[in-house]
Amino acid sequence: MNPIAPSEDAIWDALRCVVDPEIGLNLVDLGLIYSVRIDGPAVDILMTVTTPGCPMVHSLKQGVEYAVSGVPGVSEVFVTVVHDPPWNPSMMTAAGQRAANILPVND
Repeated sequence: MNPIAPSEDAIWDALRCVVDPEIGLNLVDLGLIYSVRIDGPAVDILMTVTTPGCPMVHSLKQGVEYAVSGVPGVSEVFVTVVHDPPWNPSMMTAAGQRAANILPVND
């Protein structure tokens, strides 16, 4: 019997459950998740934080690992935190910008 392959949609849904406690928005809408790569039952996630010295980096990383490990078919989760490119508010989704009351700036 072949194990169930994890669904990328299910992984993104799980990531939406991880909330930055200082801002009160989920990591996806904040634009902190840069990529999700699925390799069989293993998932590699590339993410960032709002500032390089973010005091919540370990907590956020653990939250991502915990949330994604609950997705059917996932047996390993690897999270890498990067600071390049640096995060900025324009990386937020439209929903995140609305929730944070940030209006897009037109050049």
